[in-house]
Amino acid sequence: MELPSWRETKLGTMKRVALWLVSEVGVGEVFTKEELRGSFPGVSQVDRRMRDLRDHGWRIDTNREDASLGAHEQRFVEMGEPVWEPGKATRAQTSITAVQRRELMRKDGNLCRFCGIGPGERYAGTYETAQLDIARRQVRQADGSSVVRYVVECKRCRLGGRNLAVDTGQFAARINALSGIEREIFATWLKNDQRELSKLERLWAEYRTLPADSREEIRKSIEPLL
Repeated sequence: MELPSWRETKLGTMKRVALWLVSEVGVGEVFTKEELRGSFPGVSQVDRRMRDLRDHGWRIDTNREDASLGAHEQRFVEMGEPVWEPGKATRAQTSITAVQRRELMRKDGNLCRFCGIGPGERYAGTYETAQLDIARRQVRQADGSSVVRYVVECKRCRLGGRNLAVDTGQFAARINALSGIEREIFATWLKNDQRELSKLERLWAEYRTLPADSREEIRKSIEPLL
């Protein structure tokens, strides 16, 4: 199926940017803010319209997600909904305001929902301090529909722990400081090169990463047990 031209102004900026990414950049390729703005001269807020694509499943990484990118570079990682098709771009936008951002931080306790670190705290064994940000999460609801919600996470969790160093001596000492039964359990994990989590542990780990509204829905659904 032939795609519409990204130069067609009647489509609207977000749809045009999506088509530009597909037609001119290509999945996996890097582009700059200057290239984006240069392709849409005179178009206001073109950067914001591109960010809006993330609410439709598009993945466009900056140097916050990909440390190999420069400050003005972005990578078109994955295409989401074909927003230029009729009915595909009708969902309400979920861009957040500064007030909403503060409220999201408050709901998540000003902590990374993945590792639990707070803003400005040092990561163990390093001089690196944590920076928190708001990440989008696609949440599938009970009726089968999907919504975009937000969750607080730190930069390290966002980047997947790239370029981290570990002191093996200190690590081994911490293992040796465990009780006998704990060392046996840990040795089994090492031997199998994996840790088998119980169903309860897997549920808890997944629950901790959910956006605040989703956690509240789950609490309400099991209120009789609380």
